[in-house]
Amino acid sequence: MNLKYINKIRANISIFSNRKTYNILDGTYKSVYRGKSMNFENLREYVINDDIKDIDWKSSTRNNTLLVKQYIAEKKHNILFVMDTGIKMNGQTDHQDLKKDIALYAAGTLGYLAIKNNDYIGMLYKQNDNIIFKKFKYNLYNLEEYLTEYDKNALIVNNEGLEKTLHFITRNIKKKMIIFVITDLKGMNSITDKTLKELSMQNDVLFININDAYMFGENIFDLDSSEYIPTMLLKDKKLNKMEKETKEQIYKYNKERLRKNKICLVTISSLQEINPKIIELLESHKYANFS
Repeated sequence: MNLKYINKIRANISIFSNRKTYNILDGTYKSVYRGKSMNFENLREYVINDDIKDIDWKSSTRNNTLLVKQYIAEKKHNILFVMDTGIKMNGQTDHQDLKKDIALYAAGTLGYLAIKNNDYIGMLYKQNDNIIFKKFKYNLYNLEEYLTEYDKNALIVNNEGLEKTLHFITRNIKKKMIIFVITDLKGMNSITDKTLKELSMQNDVLFININDAYMFGENIFDLDSSEYIPTMLLKDKKLNKMEKETKEQIYKYNKERLRKNKICLVTISSLQEINPKIIELLESHKYANFS
């Protein structure tokens, strides 16, 4: 398989590696496994201060001595990329990059780092009325496949929001995961408080918001109506100000909702921002900085 996306990501990370990109995942995942997140290994004799809950009573009876279950720490993490879809992803950011491209390479960069850290990666997105769930795998060829499929399918639907996609997780995926939700302001705003709470109770959740372009300038195309916006509207200063203030209010509202659920958030406006913003997001998560 030709690693089209992986090679671009690898080259970009190599250029950026002097800012600790390769080691950014070290220590970042410590909060995902709460409680006893271990795999059973074998039995050993009970010693003072062992947890009584770990005693294997059946084996103890057979061997006429107290035996406790011994566990080893889980070494791999399950990292899920929840990708927004729909015609809107063909829109541009305020830096004139395609939103779909930023989603693609943000997920690809995180996936590349995760695989280098010996973790599993999966992907989830909506296509028409179907939820596409790419199961957890652990090599670069799987990541390339997932990115390729998302690239083909991301724009062929009009997605009403992320609520149904995230609802699929809470009802069907029982693994403890690190979930990266890659969306935009409209996508964030479509998620209910109930779903955010359910999602963050069992998993570590991080959000990447892809910034939208503003409706001022020239030759602005409205993807929803498939028409260019009239120039007189684009140059109306009151409308421009109203649009900016409305977006800022919606952003603050959603940022506060995420903060209450201990979910970190960054906003990316261009392809060049992907690496530094990923570092910012992961370090905020590592130090529990939800502000």
